[in-house]
Amino acid sequence: MLRLHKWILTELLLPSTSAYAISPLHRLISAAAPAVSPNPSSFAVEDYLVSSCGLTRPQAAKASARLSHLKSPAKPDAVLSFLAGLGLSGADVAALVAKDPQLLCAGVEKTLAPNVAGLTGLGLSRSEIARLVSLSRNSFRYRSIVSKLQYYMPLFGSFENLLRALKRNFYLLSSDLDGIVKPNVAYLQECGLGACDIAKLCISRPGLLTTNPERFQGMVARAENIGMPCSSGMFSHALHAVACFSKEEIAARVDYLKNTFMWTDAEVGIAVSKAPLILTRSKESLQRRSEFLISKVGLEPAYIACRPAMLMYSLEGRLRPRYYVVKFLKESGLLDHDRHYFGAVMISEKVFVEKFICPHKDAAPHLAEDYVTACRGSALCRPSLVLVEIIESRLMKCRRSEQVG
Repeated sequence: MLRLHKWILTELLLPSTSAYAISPLHRLISAAAPAVSPNPSSFAVEDYLVSSCGLTRPQAAKASARLSHLKSPAKPDAVLSFLAGLGLSGADVAALVAKDPQLLCAGVEKTLAPNVAGLTGLGLSRSEIARLVSLSRNSFRYRSIVSKLQYYMPLFGSFENLLRALKRNFYLLSSDLDGIVKPNVAYLQECGLGACDIAKLCISRPGLLTTNPERFQGMVARAENIGMPCSSGMFSHALHAVACFSKEEIAARVDYLKNTFMWTDAEVGIAVSKAPLILTRSKESLQRRSEFLISKVGLEPAYIACRPAMLMYSLEGRLRPRYYVVKFLKESGLLDHDRHYFGAVMISEKVFVEKFICPHKDAAPHLAEDYVTACRGSALCRPSLVLVEIIESRLMKCRRSEQVG
């Protein structure tokens, strides 16, 4: 019987589907489906969610509370057959129903099939519609999804870009287009952003589009106040950094950065413009990085201000272990003293190991193990003093060997 349902839906959901093609589908499913018992008590919603939808028992218990009005499986069966016809897997259907149990109550003929017909009319294939349904949560049971896709696809530039944005913010499909989204886009245009810039910004930070317009405009103003114009490549990061802070809170954080890193007004301006997310770092983490980079590594405040990206990395998992590796290699004569610590910090873990660990496996056979030990310590949220002690111990041994020699 399920194969018959799938075949019927496959035929009716081809690109030529019209909003009115659901009537024969409804008649065929009704004729082919087994008769439903007139006894309402015979339909157990929770058991149905487990056996037919693939939900776990805890998921079914939670979802059944929203479906207590169902007296028969007729409508849920039609919805499940419809979703199967779109090509959704059992796992996809289970996830979708767990998030939005009321989808099982949606009208196939009045809502779901017309939505598919409308999306097909926008050029989407059945497989693309299935992917969209998996991300749309409750939005697919509203007819407005078609008009919203009609607006979003040109805005984001492609269906794939839209899916990337939806994975970050599924509220795009439920947000008010005319009252929220369109005013925010219009404001970005007034700020001088072109279509490509807006698309890039919205893909990386789709939550901006669903922000209250008044609040959004305040965020833009605060971002510009920290020296980040809309045309900057770091503008989206600046918006993220200032989103949760008032103007006064941002000023207080800037002052703390100045005092902690001994920066001038110009230097803190450079640092924030290059890495606005340092404004979101806790005072404790900034203090510890200042003590390490300035007091231990010996970097000048102005040097750090021009390279603030290093402040975003883990002290115990990256800054400290790599410093001691570089220090060991330099003092052992295995690395040129002109090699900068910053260069060792900024490269990826894979490249760091290839450039600073692997070439010295014969001259420093324990270095790789020492470095891994330290990084494991950081994974346990403990200070990676292990590497400090090990490498400084090896340095002392090297010095003694040179003295004996």
